[in-house]
Amino acid sequence: MTTLKRMTTPYSYSLAVEAGDFIFLGLHRGGGADFATQCNNTIKYMENTLAEFGLTLEHLVKVNVWLKHIKDLPTMERQFGNFFASDKFPARMTATTEFIDQDCLLMIDGIAYHK
Repeated sequence: MTTLKRMTTPYSYSLAVEAGDFIFLGLHRGGGADFATQCNNTIKYMENTLAEFGLTLEHLVKVNVWLKHIKDLPTMERQFGNFFASDKFPARMTATTEFIDQDCLLMIDGIAYHK
């Protein structure tokens, strides 16, 4: 049986769970006054979480990006280009939603693989 390693939070979810060769990332969001800052901080937050498992953003194989406003998609695309090489993007799904916290402009979750 595989031992699970969890990064817990004070809330009813784990920030990340390692299961075998996979790391499942729960919601990540970054603070900031504007979308670009929040996106940048969210990706850095994910980077820090992955580092706890000895991984980098390059290990991400799939992400789900939740935007509050679809108009922020072009900015998100540019931000991803700042963190990932053009041939190293994870698979991605992007959608819009409302968030409980009114100041939240995006959230990202994902799956990383290490072997």
